Amino acid sequence: MKTHNHLQDREYALAQAMKDIAAELRLVDPADYVGYVRMEQYSNLEDIINSSSELLFLPGTLTFGWGADARLSWGERPRIYLDMEFRFEAVTVFFSLGLSGDSEFVAIRMITFESPDSDPLVNTTRLVSALNAARCVSQRS
Repeated sequence: MKTHNHLQDREYALAQAMKDIAAELRLVDPADYVGYVRMEQYSNLEDIINSSSELLFLPGTLTFGWGADARLSWGERPRIYLDMEFRFEAVTVFFSLGLSGDSEFVAIRMITFESPDSDPLVNTTRLVSALNAARCVSQRS
C-alpha cells in the first residue's frame, strides 16, 4: 500500500504561493542578505520581507520569523534561508524560505490547523484555500 506524502503536497502549495515573494526578495543583492544575516540585523530583513509582501498578501499574514542563515561556498551560488510565518483563516505555517539564484524552495517546520480534520487531504485543501484567500485581491488567481 502506497502512502500519500501530504507534507510534500503542502510544501508544493506553499512554494507556489511564495514564487512572487521570492521574485521580489531577489531584487536585493545577495551580499546584503549575507551581511544582514552575519551581523544579525534581523530588523533589516524584516523590512525587506514586509515591503516585498505588502502588495501580494494581506497585512500580517506573511511575516519574518526572526531567524535566517546564509550559506556560501566557493564555486556555488549563495543560498539564503529566511524563517517565515504564514497565518490566515485558522491555518498557521512556520517554514523556511530558501533563495538561491533563480530558484526558491520551502521547508515546512510546523503547520497547525485550528480544529484539524481527521482527513489530511482536507487539511491540505484548507492550507491551499488560506493561501489563496490571503493574497491581495489584485493577486488572486
